[in-house]
Amino acid sequence: MNEQSTALPLDDGMTKDRGGFSLVLGGPLFQLLIAAHLSDDALHVVHRRIIAFVLLAWLPLLVLSFVGGQALAGSVAVPFVRDVEVHARFLVALPLLVIAELMVHQRMRPIVAQFLKRRLIPENAVASFNAALGSAMRLRNSVLVEVAIIAVVYVVGVIAWRRYMSLDAATWYATSSRESARLSLAGAWYCYVSLPLFQFLLIRWYFRILIWARFLYQVSRIKLVLIPSHPDRVGGLGFLAGTLQAFSPLAAAHGALLAGLIADRIFYLGATLPQFKFEIAAVVVFMLGLTLGPLLAFSSQLAAAKRSGGLEYGELAEDYVRAFHVKWLHGKPVDEPLVGSSDIQSLADLANSFEVVRSMRLVPFTRDGLVLMGATTLAPILPLALTMMPLDDILKALLGVLF
Repeated sequence: MNEQSTALPLDDGMTKDRGGFSLVLGGPLFQLLIAAHLSDDALHVVHRRIIAFVLLAWLPLLVLSFVGGQALAGSVAVPFVRDVEVHARFLVALPLLVIAELMVHQRMRPIVAQFLKRRLIPENAVASFNAALGSAMRLRNSVLVEVAIIAVVYVVGVIAWRRYMSLDAATWYATSSRESARLSLAGAWYCYVSLPLFQFLLIRWYFRILIWARFLYQVSRIKLVLIPSHPDRVGGLGFLAGTLQAFSPLAAAHGALLAGLIADRIFYLGATLPQFKFEIAAVVVFMLGLTLGPLLAFSSQLAAAKRSGGLEYGELAEDYVRAFHVKWLHGKPVDEPLVGSSDIQSLADLANSFEVVRSMRLVPFTRDGLVLMGATTLAPILPLALTMMPLDDILKALLGVLF
């Protein structure tokens, strides 16, 4: 495939190299961060963005809660310094959302280029592949979409939080969780600045994954050149499993959000960790669907490649083993020694290739990917097990298992 046929069109900030795709390198907020010297065109200086967002979302809450007298224990039922949920949201989940941008940019950029480098896209479909890339980048750069997200955050997100997510107790941000409750000064900043900022970043991530899923679906409509005997056992699409590591900070951020929400309800409302088993399972399933679901677009092509590969390699094996049988069991050539014959090795190689085809997976990820995403989501929740059993008892149980 020549360079001219695989070059990407120069459109909406796309570069002409094959690695020009980036899921996160665009949009009004990205341009604003560049203008403020909080980012560059490679998403470096990630620490600057983390510090800026924390200073905007968390630090005013600390200052205003001290000014209003809601910061320390004894002032309200849930003081700011002991509100696990707010600290988990802005000191753990928010930085993870920022870190995820850098990881997704660095790891997924070369992954997309593999479709062309591995010649999975036939010559006559390169234009369709480039069109899918261009469409994805136009959506990524859309001003209208980010404005719509802001509208959703303020019209739906804030109301939903006050009605369903806030604690039913006197807290540093309000006297109660009822919609008519009076917000404190810190609560007003939390409700109308900090929370919308976080929700905007989170919903923008969902939209980016929607772009990614749409792009993969469009690529899956192309008749890919899959090789059933490819050693990755997914016809050459094994590189797509690398997206799971890229999305791991996003999974950890969701786990931290849930951990903070559960912790507050355990500490202040008398709940127990087992009461949230369905919520925990739902978040894990949600993250698996969010990150692995888009890859299922290729299942039909993989199934077809496995069927056709089984037939084709079965015919090849049939021809070879019959010739082998006739030559060595009936012909018994005297001028060719059996020991060291290349026919024996070729038969073994053919058997290995047939086994690779037979064991082809219908999804371009492995069980390890499932475990990685599930474990990453659950990791921030695990410390809450200490609310059920003292640390000494946990350590003794672990030592008992090990020794």
